[in-house]
Amino acid sequence: MMPTTLLIGIGLFMITFLIIRMPAFLFRFVSTSTVRLVIGLLLLVLLNVVGNQFGLFVPINLLTIVITSILGFFGILSLVAIQLFILG
Repeated sequence: MMPTTLLIGIGLFMITFLIIRMPAFLFRFVSTSTVRLVIGLLLLVLLNVVGNQFGLFVPINLLTIVITSILGFFGILSLVAIQLFILG
């Protein structure tokens, strides 16, 4: 009976630990993602303001913001390359 009680106690401790730690992890993930999305949006706006002088316009939508927030500077470069060479 003792090993069963010990295993149940360890299992309950692990479940409690995961439940307590999950909100902190989720909050950190959501806050980091939000900051990256805002920075991606600002970079796209800056690209359109500067690129407008050279005839370059990258549409700002959810897909371009996500690409910019995940890939950063290389995301901006890839969007510019797509706009220039593929969409013409």
